[in-house]
Amino acid sequence: MSLELINELKEKMEKTISVFKDDLSVIRAGRANPKMLDKIIVDYYGTPTPLKQMAGVSTPEPRAILIQPWDATAVRDIEKAIMNSDLGFNPTNDGKTIRISVPQLTEERRKDLVKLVGKTGENAKVAIRNERRTANEKVKKMEKNGEIAEDESKRAQDEIQKITDAHVKLIDELSDKKEQEIMEV
Repeated sequence: MSLELINELKEKMEKTISVFKDDLSVIRAGRANPKMLDKIIVDYYGTPTPLKQMAGVSTPEPRAILIQPWDATAVRDIEKAIMNSDLGFNPTNDGKTIRISVPQLTEERRKDLVKLVGKTGENAKVAIRNERRTANEKVKKMEKNGEIAEDESKRAQDEIQKITDAHVKLIDELSDKKEQEIMEV
């Protein structure tokens, strides 16, 4: 069986896990985190530009985010992009910087965020299972074409399943950890 196929599968699944971790980092868990703003895209002179390419983002306090644009004329555009996002923040600006006060999460909002974590985790698992299906199809095709024997095909499919199970378990662990973080008051 092709070691390339297994390595390619592991690589694709690791990328899925990486994307999942990025998605989780954007979901807020009660305290301010610069990563919360990673998905903010600002209309900067007609060009959609990621916020992190336009400003320094820091957390001077546990419940505050400070945004310092490199171009002071972009303050209004950045503020508008944050207000139009689904994060629910109300930014304030002093003409040079933007401050965001991160409010305490309500019980209802925490439950909504836990649901969002679950949905994000399920999407990641679907992606992992799709990678498994693709790899299994390649193995079956190799067997059909006589490139590998039947027992080798079976071993390869077992290995693919082990890799899949390990990655699904990791997604569950990451989801559980994030859910506990959100529900922590």
